[in-house]
Amino acid sequence: MKKFKLILVFACVLGISITACEDEFLEVAPTTSLSDVELSTAAGLDGSVIGAYSYLLGRGGFYTDATNWFWGSVLGGDANKGSDPGDQSQVNEIVTYNAQTNNVSVRDKYRSTYEGVARANNTLRLVAAAGEDVSDAVKTQVTAEARFLRGHYYFDLKRNFDDVPYIDETWDEITPIANDQDLWPFIIADFQFAADNLPETQTQIGRANSWAALAYLGKAQLFSGDIAGARTTLTRVINDGVTSNGTPYALEENYGDLWLAANDNGAETVFASQAAANTGSTNNANPGLVLNFPHGSAGPARPGGCCGFNQPSFELANSFRTSGGLPLLDGSYNDPANELVTDFGLTSADDFTPDAGPLDPRIDHSIGRRGIPYLDWGPHPGNDWIRQASNGGAYSPKKFVYTAAGGDFDGSSWTPGYTAINYKIIRFADVLLMAAEAEIDGGGTVAQAMEYVNMIRQRAANSPLLNDDGSEAANYEVSLYSTALSADEARQAVRFERKLELSGEGHRKYDLVRWGVAMEVLNAFLDYEREILSIQYGTATFNTKSLFLPKPQEEIDLQGPDILAQNPGY
Repeated sequence: MKKFKLILVFACVLGISITACEDEFLEVAPTTSLSDVELSTAAGLDGSVIGAYSYLLGRGGFYTDATNWFWGSVLGGDANKGSDPGDQSQVNEIVTYNAQTNNVSVRDKYRSTYEGVARANNTLRLVAAAGEDVSDAVKTQVTAEARFLRGHYYFDLKRNFDDVPYIDETWDEITPIANDQDLWPFIIADFQFAADNLPETQTQIGRANSWAALAYLGKAQLFSGDIAGARTTLTRVINDGVTSNGTPYALEENYGDLWLAANDNGAETVFASQAAANTGSTNNANPGLVLNFPHGSAGPARPGGCCGFNQPSFELANSFRTSGGLPLLDGSYNDPANELVTDFGLTSADDFTPDAGPLDPRIDHSIGRRGIPYLDWGPHPGNDWIRQASNGGAYSPKKFVYTAAGGDFDGSSWTPGYTAINYKIIRFADVLLMAAEAEIDGGGTVAQAMEYVNMIRQRAANSPLLNDDGSEAANYEVSLYSTALSADEARQAVRFERKLELSGEGHRKYDLVRWGVAMEVLNAFLDYEREILSIQYGTATFNTKSLFLPKPQEEIDLQGPDILAQNPGY
């Protein structure tokens, strides 16, 4: 009997051993993850593409989201870093155009944007693995959305780092990919596919539609130098484009309404990152702008209470000066006779009278300045809301700041700066101004270009900031351009209009680079701003290497310099 039991035990052990040698025994799915089979269902594909959308909000560090407020606006002269020198000190070298190749914030931007690419590519791989139970319509829809998003992320990489390795869904994750390919054909192909295959409307308004893809295609054509192609594409968008819920594109009636959460997906929204507050997780809110609120605890209640970054520059504020209702395109807005009166150097207890000269009203929807209503929080008190004026200046950012009455923020984390306010990656005014450029230099007419510009200026004229009693908060004066300008005059007017209309929205540096004037304009900015903020700018100079960020040294070390070449000058 004992012998029989021993034989039985041995047989059982032998059986286990034999089973253990079979492949199936080793193929155990992780218990906390989903397999490709599970993700290649219709629901799995949808979840995967939503994951690709999520990286529009940025992850893995500050300065990684689609707003590009730091890389496009601060580095473009719209704003100073703000705060104080010791806060986020690693970016001090970046704002003085001396970024090092081991800078952690540069690395985070690079990696986060590539994570967006990886998520889009993974979605495309899952589509290829999907079976017959997933309809062709679903496969096409998901493919088009994933390629649209991949186009966006590569567009962002191209503008910030120039040419980088192009990786698509067919990469085997082993073969080295060099950065010696022109990215524009790939970016344009993705947007063209999306424009051809996305529906005109979507059941969920935050998803890209065919018109958003066409608008992004036009933008990519403009940046890549196909100006005539951009004119054709953008004209279609202007004439026939609709939002994802079918509303014809149009300018919001009041410029100040653009940054209210209630208008997140209005008629001016072509494509936006989506944010929501008070959902149980700040991961659903907009994390990219949490640093950019008035700072401090003294004085009246304020939004955010931290951290005083992204302070609009003196040079930008001066740019809103008008004469006869038009901007001072000759640059004289920085002359002593025209520069704005500010409270720089004063405490909030000192007497101060705001500037009384003529201004474009967009200044007071874009910039918080002392004595002027700051949304519904009351008049901006000046220095009490500034972290260190000698480092950042006298102004506070105003776009993308939540109202006191709106409840559009999530207070469950270290700062209530996690908001429900979307960021409009492309809005209709941007489309009009790009089309105006293309009219001038892509085979169109100056008259049509200035008609587009005047649509935007008319909206500005209709958007004065009002005091509680209904009076205008400042001396606002805006008029329209003649449509009979020369091409050079029109080009100058369009470029300056982009500065005014899109200030603080992450566009300025990229525009200056593609126009070929970045060195001239940004060195003039530094010369002016450092006279006031010597702590911030010291002896900073914009030079050729400053056109693009350095590729992170960690990435070069991983791949080798023969595979991933560093940008010139670093």
